[in-house]
Amino acid sequence: MSSFARLIEEFDPAAGILPPPHWFQGRTVYGGLTAALALQAAIGSAPAGLPPLRAAQVAFVGPASGALRFRPRLLRQGKSSLSIDVDADSDGDPALRALFVFAAARASRIAHDFSQRPQVRPAGKCPRLPMHELAPRFLGNFDVRLAGGSAPVSGAANPEFIAWVRHLDDEGVAPAVALVALADALPPAALASFTEMAPVSSITWSLDLFDPPAGRGWFLLRSFGQQAAHGYSLQDMEIWDESGRRVLAGRQSVALYQ
Repeated sequence: MSSFARLIEEFDPAAGILPPPHWFQGRTVYGGLTAALALQAAIGSAPAGLPPLRAAQVAFVGPASGALRFRPRLLRQGKSSLSIDVDADSDGDPALRALFVFAAARASRIAHDFSQRPQVRPAGKCPRLPMHELAPRFLGNFDVRLAGGSAPVSGAANPEFIAWVRHLDDEGVAPAVALVALADALPPAALASFTEMAPVSSITWSLDLFDPPAGRGWFLLRSFGQQAAHGYSLQDMEIWDESGRRVLAGRQSVALYQ
């Protein structure tokens, strides 16, 4: 079973990659891995002195079920920022399109943070996620500890998931790539309101990294369903590191099939 670290180490965007079965969710590769591979392709194509990743826009265009090939393209490089887009094909069919914006820190007298991390117990005191037979296979690549929110498929009025998550192996992987790979590990929050299992599918995903991570380890993930109607859900996503810094905020559009 290929670890995440080895997968990234051996990854060649031009040659393509056939993702191992243990990284799948249903009929497609786990979206966090596809986005992380796109980011790795962008970093590998960038000029020297690449500043930190600050934002990303990801569209899951089609199923990523076959051999994946990534084509990064530098769109623009300015004094402090640059933008790279990446297209990914699965067996020749469009699978993903992503835009990554990298930008250096700049001097500013404006600094505030009104985000509020959920009050939860440390990861070591939270129960492990039980591996149900219907759970997506990719979850076996992570250590997941339930920290709050609702249970999946519980008919909950509160569509929220909160969990501590860490890679089983991300040694040597760029911190931003490792973070993106685990940032989508929680189920879509609307799944908490389901009364029986049914398919869900991410459509778009936007990410903002206010305080890019410098290390690895446990991260607290929270997904909250803001609105659901007409077969679609809009959810907010936040991630904090163990010190309490919010390192990522995101929003995702999800198709619902119940």
